[in-house]
Amino acid sequence: MTTPAPNRLYRDTRHKVLGGVCSGLAHRFGLSTSALRLAFVISCVLPGPQIVAYVLLWMLIPAA
Repeated sequence: MTTPAPNRLYRDTRHKVLGGVCSGLAHRFGLSTSALRLAFVISCVLPGPQIVAYVLLWMLIPAA
């Protein structure tokens, strides 16, 4: 398995917790994976379609 280019958006299947979406987004934008996961969990207490968006990204973003 090769490592994808850093400028492409892929789900990170090696460092995933659930689907690899947060890990892939963090890698793509150069953010901390833990910070992005924490921000997502905190955002889930706010009203909005965060979980639906996560599931859609899980289905749409290709695996690495």
